[in-house]
Amino acid sequence: MDLDAVRTFVAVAETGQFQAAADDLGITQQGASRRVANLERELGVQLFARIARGALLTVDGQALLPHARELLRAAERVTAAVTPGRRALRIDVVSRRIVSAGVLQAFYQQHPDIELDVVALLNIDATSALAEVSAGTLDATFRSLRATALKVPRELRSARVIDDRHQLLVGPRHPLANAKSVTPAELTKHPLWMPGMSDPEPLGYYDDLAATFGLTIDTLGPSFGVEALLAEIANSNRLATFVGDGSRYLWPESYDLRRIPVIDPIPVYPLSVIWRADNPHPVLADFLAYLRAGYQTRARDNVWTPDWAG
Repeated sequence: MDLDAVRTFVAVAETGQFQAAADDLGITQQGASRRVANLERELGVQLFARIARGALLTVDGQALLPHARELLRAAERVTAAVTPGRRALRIDVVSRRIVSAGVLQAFYQQHPDIELDVVALLNIDATSALAEVSAGTLDATFRSLRATALKVPRELRSARVIDDRHQLLVGPRHPLANAKSVTPAELTKHPLWMPGMSDPEPLGYYDDLAATFGLTIDTLGPSFGVEALLAEIANSNRLATFVGDGSRYLWPESYDLRRIPVIDPIPVYPLSVIWRADNPHPVLADFLAYLRAGYQTRARDNVWTPDWAG
């Protein structure tokens, strides 16, 4: 079985789109479609239903997915076994738009000679991501660890290294558009819109945030992508959303979107880096030292984190 085809199948399943999977793999959309078509031909089944917004796993695709992931894990273990210390460091940043991706990029800019494999496992939960680290198919991942109150399996280690401050994102017609900063108390009068969120970690965090400050955070409804979200906020006098201070979004200048710091207190999204204790990869040790030196979180006044974050 062609491992490139299996890897492409898993990437499409995780992103829900052939183009997004192709971008992650560094190939063309046509190349991704061809690989999946060859795999479907080899297996004699249809793996995806093509829909308007991307690709949806069929029943056969759902049945194949866990076995495909295990096949890729086995291939990674084989590679790691024969090239210790020379393979690329594989880090899950969850999403290429959020702060963890920027931190990893900054590390790479200081060490441009290293081999680095950046993955964004946005559509798998923390338990699955930690299983990938335990299995050795990931060297590290960034997660909030809300469900386990910062605890990890005994073979793993974790360190809270990033507290990403919130900003309010609004369009030019929103009542808060000209504010220099806003407080959580002021936001009780303004509903926040974060559609399509399905990961239990951020969902739980925003439930905690809403309950603490009396906010209305709407996570219902489908997500049509970041670009569609930004366009709707730009044209609305009511819609607003949260973004992280370290997140990266681009929009047309005509949108005139505003990023407004949230203060008094400053809510932060806590992220821990998780790695396997016995991982000998030399670049991993350098990366962990880099995080501890530059990003290790420390207790600060006027910052809010949920109780489970310590």
